[in-house]
Amino acid sequence: MSPKEQKAKVKQVLEKHRHDKSRLVDVLQDIQAAIGYLTKDALQQASQGLDVPLSRVYSVATFFKAFSLTPRGRHVINVCMGTACHVRGSDKVLESIEKKLKIKRGSTTKDLKFTLETVNCVGACALGPMVIIGEDYHGEMTPEGIVPVLEQYK
Repeated sequence: MSPKEQKAKVKQVLEKHRHDKSRLVDVLQDIQAAIGYLTKDALQQASQGLDVPLSRVYSVATFFKAFSLTPRGRHVINVCMGTACHVRGSDKVLESIEKKLKIKRGSTTKDLKFTLETVNCVGACALGPMVIIGEDYHGEMTPEGIVPVLEQYK
C-alpha cells in the first residue's frame, strides 16, 4: 500500500470516529486493521487528527500488545504458554514452529505470511497445548502435529 493510500485510510478512520480524542484506542485499532500495522506516518496523522500529543499516541500504541509498529504476517500464530499448555509441551511445539518457519517468537517471516507470538493463556486448558492461527484454534498440538497444520496456511 502506497503512503498516499495509507494516508487516505487513516483519514477515513479519523472521520469515522469524528476526530474524537477519547476514542484513541478505537482509532488505532481501525488504522491497524486498515493498514496492517501502525506506521510512523499513521501515528503522526492520528496525533494531528485527534489533537493528541504524539507521545501519548505512541505510548498507547506501545502499551497494548494488540498493536504492532512493524508489519505482521497474513497469519498470526499464537502459541499458548500457560501452565497447563506448558506442562503438556507447548515449548516443544513452539520450537517446532520456529524451526519450520525459520523465525523466532515475536518475528515475522520474510514473505509476510506468518507472525509468531506467544500468549500466557487462551482459556482452553483441557485442550492444551493450544495453537491459534488467525481465528482457528488447534488443540492437543504436538511438535510433529503442528507441521501439517502449518501447511494448510501456506
